[in-house]
Amino acid sequence: MSKGTIRTLIMADSQADRVVPPSGFTAQLTLFVSGAMAFLAVFALALSLASGRLADRWASELARAATLRINAPADQVAAQTRAALTILRQTPGVAEARALTREEQAALLAPWFGADLPVDALPVPQLIEIRGGEPGYDAQGLRLRLVAEVPGAVLDDHTRWRAPLVDAAHSLRRLALVSILLIGGATAAMITLAANAALAANAQVIEVLRLVGARDRYIAGAFVRRFTLRALIGAAVGMVLGMAGVMLLPEASDEGGFLTGLGFQGLGWLLPLVIPVLGAVVAFAATWAAARRTLKELT
Repeated sequence: MSKGTIRTLIMADSQADRVVPPSGFTAQLTLFVSGAMAFLAVFALALSLASGRLADRWASELARAATLRINAPADQVAAQTRAALTILRQTPGVAEARALTREEQAALLAPWFGADLPVDALPVPQLIEIRGGEPGYDAQGLRLRLVAEVPGAVLDDHTRWRAPLVDAAHSLRRLALVSILLIGGATAAMITLAANAALAANAQVIEVLRLVGARDRYIAGAFVRRFTLRALIGAAVGMVLGMAGVMLLPEASDEGGFLTGLGFQGLGWLLPLVIPVLGAVVAFAATWAAARRTLKELT
């Protein structure tokens, strides 16, 4: 399609626009579909962005965090804990190393064993919380030194369960992007059906226009302009309602985990403004293709 053709299709022509009925089933269907799909697209976009932030946060935080477990006889736990802390503080890349108190360890076990768990009476290993700095520490080298100097120390750098969590967040982001593509495809299909219905309903008018010398591009332009405008208006309304719904979602919090913070942040609030434009582009392409195909069939 040339630039001249696109310009002709976009420019308003009140006489040509009378070919398309200003109201009725096709108008209502186009407005509703565009609005509903834009509403869903806002939430899919918010989910995609939130999933990306979640993956980045998990990858960053879990990459810096590690746990050292001291499994030793009761009379050796204190000595091995002091030795392990000394090694950790001497290790390049370790920003902080802190032994958890009995109360903190009891709080970690409370969700599984209850708040009244007698930690002092049980052989619970001593836990040391490790925070890595920039650049990170050499986990393999640290393990070798701990094996030599602190026999009861076991280093867990969370590698086993960090990767699945990050992969799950990335998969959720890809799912949201696929949903946006499906929303666009469904919008194009529904607008195509509405355009075909309008063209079929105006078949006799189209024949009369051809008899008086109207070209197919002139006729198609009337349908393209009307349906593109309907889609733009419907998508704009759906976008506004979707953004209002996103604003009502709970903000990010540590208690809520990944179930909160699904909105936009910063300049991300500007991204939904693209949705009505994309909806109009989809409607433009779908209606143009439908009009050209139908007009050929009516020849």
